Amino acid sequence: MKLLVKTAQTLLSVQKASPPSGCRPFWGWLNAVFNKVDYERIKAVGPDQAASEWLLRCGAKVRFQGFDRWQHDYNGLPPGPIGRYKIQAIDATESCIMYRGFDHLDGLEHVEEMKLCKCIYIEDACLERLSKVEKLQESLLRMELVSCGNVTDRGLVALHHLRNLERLLLSDLPGVREKDKTVQMLRTALPNLNIELDLD
Repeated sequence: MKLLVKTAQTLLSVQKASPPSGCRPFWGWLNAVFNKVDYERIKAVGPDQAASEWLLRCGAKVRFQGFDRWQHDYNGLPPGPIGRYKIQAIDATESCIMYRGFDHLDGLEHVEEMKLCKCIYIEDACLERLSKVEKLQESLLRMELVSCGNVTDRGLVALHHLRNLERLLLSDLPGVREKDKTVQMLRTALPNLNIELDLD
């Protein structure tokens, strides 16, 4: 009986000492697993299908060309031959997408809109990687970056590679320290870009 009481007390003290932080590494690990790139899968089903699976697995939504409805259910992804469904828009609001999964973006040719809102894993390296995807440099027209605390001026400056970008919404980015200089650099590089700013 004393052993049982002592074991219970030990478990309770461990539980009180670290309630939420003990779970944090598990979720980080799980999110990293969700972001793992399966290159064989990309070959098998095509880049748009594989990217859709990645995004939905991480909690994002996609909209396909020719459709008004956002696809958010992983199990509801439409079947079809390779190349039938093309991603036109990505809404990664509150998703767990991270740099590790950004190779999924390489084959996407029709993405016109991207929302990165409240994404805790989005950082400068993600924006730099995204901006180097040649097909996105051509297709991406509208982008929103909101409440991504790991994004700094360095990540925003990388967006100048998105040469056809027409609209950029920047809001609640505490890591951006030199907003005037950064915005001026973007406006100089992309004169047709309309930047909506709320960084105070």
